[in-house]
Amino acid sequence: MRSILRLWILWASLLTLGLAAGSSSSALTEALETLPACALKCLLTAVQSSSCGATDLACQCADPEYVSSAELCVMNTCTVVEMLSAKNTTQTMCQAPIRNKTVEYNAVSTTLMAIACIFVLVRLGYKKFFTQIDLGLDDWFIFLTLINCVPSAVINVSLLSYNGLGRDIWTLTPDQITDFARAFFIITLLYFSEVFVLKLSLLFFYLRIFPGRGIRRVILCTVAFDVLFGVGFIVTALLQCRPISYNWTNWRGEGGGQCIDISAVAWANAAVSIALDLFMLGIPLSQLRELKLHWKKKIGVALMFVVGTFVTIVSIIRLASLVEFRESTNLSWDYFGVSMWSTVEITIGIICACMPSMRLILVRIAPKVFDSTLIRPSRYYYNRKSKSITLSQAARLADKGKSSQSTETDVSSGPKSAASRNSWLPPQVRTSWRVSRSAHDNRIMAEGVLFSRAVPPELNEEDEGHLVAMDTLEPHANYRTEVRITGGETISRDSTPEPRSPQHPNFV
Repeated sequence: MRSILRLWILWASLLTLGLAAGSSSSALTEALETLPACALKCLLTAVQSSSCGATDLACQCADPEYVSSAELCVMNTCTVVEMLSAKNTTQTMCQAPIRNKTVEYNAVSTTLMAIACIFVLVRLGYKKFFTQIDLGLDDWFIFLTLINCVPSAVINVSLLSYNGLGRDIWTLTPDQITDFARAFFIITLLYFSEVFVLKLSLLFFYLRIFPGRGIRRVILCTVAFDVLFGVGFIVTALLQCRPISYNWTNWRGEGGGQCIDISAVAWANAAVSIALDLFMLGIPLSQLRELKLHWKKKIGVALMFVVGTFVTIVSIIRLASLVEFRESTNLSWDYFGVSMWSTVEITIGIICACMPSMRLILVRIAPKVFDSTLIRPSRYYYNRKSKSITLSQAARLADKGKSSQSTETDVSSGPKSAASRNSWLPPQVRTSWRVSRSAHDNRIMAEGVLFSRAVPPELNEEDEGHLVAMDTLEPHANYRTEVRITGGETISRDSTPEPRSPQHPNFV
């Protein structure tokens, strides 16, 4: 009975497909034996309405109406497994090219992941072992992003690629398709977590370099939104199918579970992520007006932040790849674009987030090459209100036991001429100031002492915030100056500085 069935299948298939040029009869027989009976019936029906001859294989393979009619019949009468088997057989008989982008994806994924790892490890290692700077929240979150990326890279190569990424789904076995769908589900969760954690790293970097109260409130609100955005989509992706195992078994079309529109979730995540990227780009650019800079230098500062827009561009390209993914019946092939651009988006985002740290390392290694236009923080100054004190006030201050920790300045209290009162006389500094190295508006007046000293922002030259001197002094921060009156007690007085924008930006 089995042999008779095989002969009937062979006879019917030969009428439908014909003998392929150059194909051996044994290879043809082996291929026909894998063709499901439901698919064979559809092929016989389709060829009757086709203009191609029953033995004209080239015509049948090139006739779109015949192919469409046969595929529609197979989809309605065969199971998913039978349909894929029939597709594989007919593609083999038509000598269709075998598509495989696995090697290409593995090369890109491995290379970018290695570069991202190097950038993060160098960034953290430089701060930890070569500077006095403690790791900030932005450093910890970029490290957390890397921790998520490492298993993603392993899964991409060892599970997705191994089980058919970049290949046509009908060339895979049922077990390979199930393993591919399971890996796809895990990668989706990791991608959503990587996106929102990477954004947190950038936001905490902004918090470190922008001290203004208003902008900090905006950044903190953005942090809260990003956390809600990330957690919300992770939970949604985790529970998109019930039971969870239906995520990697529903491709069979055998029921046993239900899922929400997975493609809609991916589109919503991409759209919100792009909108948030654009908003985050506006945060540093909105602060440029606070800098009293030449427009060319403002462009330089802007370009340092605009580098991050490349990640947004990649996100938009990835969004375009979701169009094919939405209606896909060839998941392992159509997911290639989504997977490739997702990998590029995350790894390039990590690299861009580490750029300020890399700049500092290059300055340390080759200062003449990379530090040609860098202005040190000690050259920056902020004005504060001059404080006038009389000798009696000085005595009262001395009685209160106030002391200074920074400097001593000798000033004569004798009568001065008008010329002396209107002249600018530098004080005699016995010890160096711990904060400031430059003095401004130091004058002697007959009625007392008028003393003013500039106080720069306390920026560390080994910190990324040093690249942009956006720091301003807090309006209520007290800075102590000291005056020693000749023949009298050492006195000190607290004063509140008024910030003034630096004359030069701290960037290259």
